[in-house]
Amino acid sequence: MRYYIIAGEASGDLHGSNLIKALHRQDAHADIRCWGGNKMQAAGATLVKHYRELAFMGFVEVITHLPTIFKNITFCKADIAQYKPDVLVLIDYPGFNLRIAKWAKEQGIKVAYYISPQVWAWKEKRVVQIKRDVDRMIVILPFEKDFYKKWNYDVAYVGHPLIEVVNEEKCKPIQQQLADKPLVAILPGSRSQEIKAKLPVMLQMVQHFPQYSFVIAQAPSQPDELYKDMIGSAPVTLVKGGTYNLLRQAKAALVTSGTATLETALFAVPEVVCYKGNALSFWLAKKLVKVKYISLVNLIMDKPVIKELIQDELNETNLKAELSRLLEDNAYKAAMRKDYAELWHKLGNSHASDGAAAEIISLIS
Repeated sequence: MRYYIIAGEASGDLHGSNLIKALHRQDAHADIRCWGGNKMQAAGATLVKHYRELAFMGFVEVITHLPTIFKNITFCKADIAQYKPDVLVLIDYPGFNLRIAKWAKEQGIKVAYYISPQVWAWKEKRVVQIKRDVDRMIVILPFEKDFYKKWNYDVAYVGHPLIEVVNEEKCKPIQQQLADKPLVAILPGSRSQEIKAKLPVMLQMVQHFPQYSFVIAQAPSQPDELYKDMIGSAPVTLVKGGTYNLLRQAKAALVTSGTATLETALFAVPEVVCYKGNALSFWLAKKLVKVKYISLVNLIMDKPVIKELIQDELNETNLKAELSRLLEDNAYKAAMRKDYAELWHKLGNSHASDGAAAEIISLIS
């Protein structure tokens, strides 16, 4: 069967790659075409467009890139029409993917959605559009099934795919010792705009903690120069393509909001969430977004397990104070790791990709 998969950012590339492997295991004749990244391509899909051309974050940033976005949508529709897939599989990335879902449904193409848009956070009425345009919604967060049930929409819950990823990674030997001193990980995100906004503040910690080595997880899609211009002469190491090896060695982590907060927690690394964006985009988000927290860890646990330093709160003084607690307060770290263990339990089984593949195949067979 023919599968067309669209992922628009680094986390989607990771989960999409494992989904592709699962589809190949369950369908020996699977032919897969995708928008995504290097991981999806390596898993056996034909890569049409890389997510580095697609990842725009924030209201203002999206508006300024609208011509590019609309051009990509037009190209995507034409490519799908030419490929004639048995099913279109959409991974998160709702601003783009929901438009493609509407068009695909009108063309009579089966649509599966893996990793739900965060409609429970804002634009809840998009569920009406999802019910109309998506034939099978596959969710990965434990509270999402009940959320959709309120809308009389039955969805498939398969557990979180990061469980299988982290389980697999923990079975591997440490690839390379990254530092002689205790290590602090810096995960500044994958988009250039978020790296530029947050990394300079994160790097201010280097001077305050000389007894630690600081290592930055470089996004595979970003050039070395982006980081080196900000690092300057600071004694900081860049690691490309080795985030999990970094987290396995870290004593603490400074993490941009998003999937990375969950990855860090699953490796049991004490962390602080760092978020800073365009001022207008943040103001609009505060008006529209209904959730209490920005990190997946806190959202899933429904309490402040990890500290969130947001916008003006993300400054040198606050970040230094929180990193000190993460490194030196044993009781604070123990309580956080206890919550991490409960988080792991909440996220369900370790076969999310196989479950998602089975749901997709059943939709078209």
